[in-house]
Amino acid sequence: MPQFVSLHNHTDYSLLRASSRIDDLVARATELEMPALAITDDGNLFGALEFYNACRKAGIAPIVGCDFYLAAESRHDRSQTDSGLRAPRLVLLATSDRGYRNLIALSSAGYTEGFYYRPRIDDELLGAYHDDLICLSGSVSGDVPRLVLMNQMDEAKRRVQFYLGLFGHDSFFLELNDHGIPEQTALNRGLIELHEQTGARLVAANESYYVRREDANAHDTLLCIGSSRKKSDSSRFRFSTDEFYLKSTAEVARIFPDRQAVLDATAEIAGRCNFEMELPGPMFPNYEIPPEFASPDDYLRHISRDGLARRYANPDDQLNTRLEYELDVITSMGFTGYFLIVWDFIRYAREHGIPVGPGRGSGAGSIVAYALQITDIDPIKYGLLFERFLNPDRVSMPDFDIDFCYERRGEVIEYVTRKYGADRVGQIITFGTLKSRAVIRDVARALDLPYNEADAIAKLVPKDLKITLPKALEQVPELQAMVDKGGVLQELIETSIKLEGLHRHASTHAAGIVIGREELTRYVPLYRDPRTGQVSTQFTMELLEECGLVKMDFLGLKTLTLIENTRSLIRNRGIELDLDAIPEDDPATFTMLGKGLSKSVFQFESPGMAKVLQRARPTRIEDLIALNALYRPGPMENIDQFVDSKNGRTPITYPLPELERPLRETYGVIVYQEQVMEIVQIVAGFTLGQADILRRAMGKKKQAEMASMKVSYLEGAKALGRRDKDAEAIFTLLEPFAGYGFNKSHAAAYSVLAYKTAYLKANFPVEFMAANLTNEINNPDTFADYIAECG
Repeated sequence: MPQFVSLHNHTDYSLLRASSRIDDLVARATELEMPALAITDDGNLFGALEFYNACRKAGIAPIVGCDFYLAAESRHDRSQTDSGLRAPRLVLLATSDRGYRNLIALSSAGYTEGFYYRPRIDDELLGAYHDDLICLSGSVSGDVPRLVLMNQMDEAKRRVQFYLGLFGHDSFFLELNDHGIPEQTALNRGLIELHEQTGARLVAANESYYVRREDANAHDTLLCIGSSRKKSDSSRFRFSTDEFYLKSTAEVARIFPDRQAVLDATAEIAGRCNFEMELPGPMFPNYEIPPEFASPDDYLRHISRDGLARRYANPDDQLNTRLEYELDVITSMGFTGYFLIVWDFIRYAREHGIPVGPGRGSGAGSIVAYALQITDIDPIKYGLLFERFLNPDRVSMPDFDIDFCYERRGEVIEYVTRKYGADRVGQIITFGTLKSRAVIRDVARALDLPYNEADAIAKLVPKDLKITLPKALEQVPELQAMVDKGGVLQELIETSIKLEGLHRHASTHAAGIVIGREELTRYVPLYRDPRTGQVSTQFTMELLEECGLVKMDFLGLKTLTLIENTRSLIRNRGIELDLDAIPEDDPATFTMLGKGLSKSVFQFESPGMAKVLQRARPTRIEDLIALNALYRPGPMENIDQFVDSKNGRTPITYPLPELERPLRETYGVIVYQEQVMEIVQIVAGFTLGQADILRRAMGKKKQAEMASMKVSYLEGAKALGRRDKDAEAIFTLLEPFAGYGFNKSHAAAYSVLAYKTAYLKANFPVEFMAANLTNEINNPDTFADYIAECG
């Protein structure tokens, strides 16, 4: 018996309408020995690439499709009679990469052109984008099935003939479903009649919304959550049977015992839909360079050398060598375009008076970035490593996360949109999920439990970002007791476990922007947020690079707005303050910080950090960098050693005399990831690139990779004359620090910014506090604390 292939399946990306997680659906299809599996979510391709990758990993052929909503007439019609709430449906499956691109075009247009309650397409779009697609008539809400059920057989026949003419007799199928619903029996009779009259082929389907039969009750609750109704409401929408799960070949064969051909058709369609997506990997937009330069590489070298000469009056050999080394790595890895694009929009911001942060993340370790004013912190002065940002021994994308004044961030995005084109620039989608506490409240609402009771139960779940409800049951006896007790509370907990983590709604990433070499729909489907009108990708950020796009983060930072507003108030006194020229050892600033008066000082305002400042009594920016890096889970346990060593209460020691150079700045304490890299370089002779690979392996506890690299490490140490026991001891010492040591480049950049805010507070307290209160106008609860600290 040929294998049945399920061609009409909804995942939880059919938001609050289906409960099948992609991984669970694929795993079940594997158990059922299906050779292929389709995804057909409601009007979107949100899960298409995730599904494609999951199927290929599992050895199943992925069939990428969509269950589209159709406008009654035109997608541009937004009349009450065409609201989209009851829009007819049509299932389309891609047979090639070209067909997949047509799905992208259709789904994108549904959101950007046809959205009215639902993302809708129309016959005009189908006429433009039907190539390499197989069309299924859909279930009871399908275009043709709805007409059959309304006994409009002539119109149904006309629509069948339209689809046959558009897609061809080999690519349009009338879809037979039977979930034990009486109207499906009548519908199937009508579809068979149309098959006999038009020659349109029949195919078996088993539209699924959840993975297993036992998931039906949880799915019913999900429908209640999505529609804000109670399960006890007799008039609400519900699925009238528990048959909407992924069925086996044997189960579907029993449903259609006399129609083997409709099962065979599923395998035929699956065979035709077995294609490989074109996933080119990240491609940078083409940056237009001045005509006098031979190539983008030449232009980057030119502006970098010019920038170095502006940053350093007389660059010495060390600076020039570092710059040329970085340029060689950047150009050889193909990242020239990325640097030029980032340099360009930051230059625009600076030229238009839009405050830009000093840097964020590992990018502050690049002298090229510093020369180009992408960053504003000297990597040589602070001992920052380029290899932590771009490792020549491990190709990975550079990632500059750029902070802008939060009030003017939008101006930079508008500039990028104008420069590259609105069709090539977009934001990035994110999805809210049913988190552990929230899902309990949602399910309780559907079960009509009193809010106070539901809230009390939800609050039993530990406040842990990594908590799941199964873990909570292990940790909280009261929750397990509810399951054991049975009744409605058992249903509450068990249903919540089934629904936990499902996608709930779509929104827009707070900072992410993508810029395409061509229009974005060449790479990904687009989504328009119906509330804000913002256009974003339908895929989340971790999937974009393989599609050919590059993500850039344009972050809005209130601290930059605070600094600019403070400078403006100071300017009213006739003082033009250049924060790049302030002294780095200002006594008033460090005295204030040493007293723990750090409220509203960027990165240092928490009560816990204020106490650490009082104990540590920092006297230089390097101390602030270290404290910023240490005040985090894990490294916190080393704060006492740092404070005591700094203040002379504990002798400063080093594992080897040669390690004084990287550890002197932090009084013998390993604080930074970069220190781990430098120690490995000194002890075993690794390049910094190799050392970074070992650091990553240690940090992610990749045991096989660690074991392999440890052999090389010990061999290198031995070649440098190290004793085996010393090398072993240092390797063991480094392991935990590699896991929680902090990125020095990020800590340095943010600590320099913190110092500037502290300087303003210490030297211009009136202006600083006035600007700060304006900044926090929507958070008046903090006013009293801020004012009290000013005395």
